[in-house]
Amino acid sequence: MPISTAAPRLSFENAAGQVLEHPAKYALLLYKPGPRTLPDLQALITHIGHLLLRNRWYRILGDQHLMAPFTPEQSAWLVAHWEDYTTRYPGRIYAAVVLAQDVFARLAVSQLRQDIGVAELTYRQFPDLTAAAAWLAQC
Repeated sequence: MPISTAAPRLSFENAAGQVLEHPAKYALLLYKPGPRTLPDLQALITHIGHLLLRNRWYRILGDQHLMAPFTPEQSAWLVAHWEDYTTRYPGRIYAAVVLAQDVFARLAVSQLRQDIGVAELTYRQFPDLTAAAAWLAQC
């Protein structure tokens, strides 16, 4: 599948980030810089789950390069939410993630990935959006 050059369409936005519907049939999650509240993170992540289900998509491109580290409360919620989501909606998810510039954010995401440890998730990290999108196009 070739990489689409059409512009993604904004699906959701709040103080934590944006969710866009990419014409290549994946969800694009753009984290905003700075701290976020748990309710904002919950709304952002819940929306992306609904978008995947509604469109029957299984691919996510997460741009974390400006992201601040997750708080322990946010990490705990993400683990519980992912476990619940994959129990209710089983199936492979492919996630391409652009690494955060903040070393503590990278460490928090690495720990989160280990805590989630779900077989249905194929997760790869990339230095930029172009490389991440190219990998998703092959999934």
